Amino acid sequence: MKEFSYDQSKLLNWEIKCTKDPEEEARFIGLFLYKNGTPYDYESVKGMTYYYNNIPRSDLPSITKFFQDKYGGKEMEKGERIFLKDSKEIYSPKEIATLAGEMEEKFKAKAIITLEFQDLTQEEMKDGGLPEAKLLPIPGK
Repeated sequence: MKEFSYDQSKLLNWEIKCTKDPEEEARFIGLFLYKNGTPYDYESVKGMTYYYNNIPRSDLPSITKFFQDKYGGKEMEKGERIFLKDSKEIYSPKEIATLAGEMEEKFKAKAIITLEFQDLTQEEMKDGGLPEAKLLPIPGK
């Protein structure tokens, strides 16, 4: 992913999902960033948000600290999501790939990165080095 090259202004959102072994236990931590903000009640919150499943609540402070030390943000919790309001936003393939690697190491889990673009042409996708087998068009476009 580090070698991808795309117009960062067209990256609508990204997600890094880290799944711990064994996968059958469905233990994971995911971090995402929506360019236009993440819904929180009736407002849109700018900054990164992470979610978790089958992770002990006692682990959450260290997870939050890991992300806040890197990107800042005010902690806000809703359900199984922790919002880091006004945290630094990253969009470059190198920064996202580096973070995914750091998350794999920190959480001892396998990371999968998902990117969603707005108005990125097929040619731009190919030129950017994005894997063709994984390029899915948005229905209705």
